[in-house]
Amino acid sequence: MTMGTVYALLGAALAVILSGMGSAYGVGIAGQAASGVVSEDPSKFAKVLIMQLLPGTQGIYGLLVGFIALSKIGVLNGEPAQLSTSTGLLFLAACLPIAIVGLVSGRNQGKTSVSAIGIVAKKPDQFGKAMLFPAMVETYAILALLVSILAVQGVPV
Repeated sequence: MTMGTVYALLGAALAVILSGMGSAYGVGIAGQAASGVVSEDPSKFAKVLIMQLLPGTQGIYGLLVGFIALSKIGVLNGEPAQLSTSTGLLFLAACLPIAIVGLVSGRNQGKTSVSAIGIVAKKPDQFGKAMLFPAMVETYAILALLVSILAVQGVPV
């Protein structure tokens, strides 16, 4: 296995690991807030569950980029390409947007979801408005996802 292939695999791993860490943190803290609300009023379960799930998308985005990169490298069919160092570094760089933005936005979306869950706890009729706040954070994860997908697809193998 060449160093280029190692760099490419590192990029795919970072996309999955860092965005997954962001989502795990975000879903975790939102789940803590949601649990408190449900313990007081179980009828709000569905609304707060949706808020808790929102930060989980970053991990899915990182997983998607990781799969695309692994597929393009040839790992998924059992025959990894022997990549030059520069090509491997291109894969690494292509995976970094979703890795880094996924980590940061997953954490921040979780914090925003906690606040939105607080709105739903006090005013359940404001669910639609409350959901907009964490959804705005999602915008940046989607942009990073698009950049990473386009960049990975653009790396010549």
